[in-house]
Amino acid sequence: MDNVILEIKDLKKYFPLANGKTVKAVDGVSMKLFKGETLGLVGESGCGKSTIAYTVVGMYGATDGEVLYKGTNLAAKGYKRTLEQKGEIQIVFQDPGSSLNSRRTIEKSMEVPLDIHDKMPKEKKQERIESLLEMVGLPKEYKNKMPRNIGGGERQLVSVARALATNPELIILDEPTSALDPELTGEVLKVIRSLAEAKMTMVIVTHEMEFAKNISDRIIFMDQGVIAVEGTPEEVFHSDHVRMNEFLGKLNR
Repeated sequence: MDNVILEIKDLKKYFPLANGKTVKAVDGVSMKLFKGETLGLVGESGCGKSTIAYTVVGMYGATDGEVLYKGTNLAAKGYKRTLEQKGEIQIVFQDPGSSLNSRRTIEKSMEVPLDIHDKMPKEKKQERIESLLEMVGLPKEYKNKMPRNIGGGERQLVSVARALATNPELIILDEPTSALDPELTGEVLKVIRSLAEAKMTMVIVTHEMEFAKNISDRIIFMDQGVIAVEGTPEEVFHSDHVRMNEFLGKLNR
């Protein structure tokens, strides 16, 4: 149990509609994430996997249930996350274009989390930014570029570097390559793989099953707001679950 960094208990997230009906995006999900583990959270669009991610990072409040991070229920009514907790749980969004300020250089965008979470002299900040860029395979000179002047894959690598700036305990990657052209995904996948090999604790939200299969220690397949199949990649991909096999069939067409 000491190795559990995140535990979700009976999590529910419902969205009321104008017609009086309710969308049960997540309907009673329980799961654990272990320190140093890469968890693949997979399924069709609308299955609830991104809703779980957004609830964990605090973008959504839970309708019911618990989100226990190091034993603290982040989803408790009225609970305000500490600055430390916000720094320890980071997310990389699907669209790198919308997550980087188009009016700021890469350096200025990456300075924001450092200014908030790690007060350090200007010179040290520059060294840290250059080191983070090189960590994700980008030349340190990229700090002077504007987001519009680099490619989508490079912008996503910058987003990963910025998420690493706070020395997080947990990184959630929400469809990190789905907004990129296929030829741009290689370097992003390479960096994510290197983080997994370094035992960074990660949740990868994706519908790209081959990627999830090759990089995840464990996979959870979601269907209509609930967990349908859970296990190692070998166990999940050899499952006879009808909906999962239908989903795999769509991807392979």
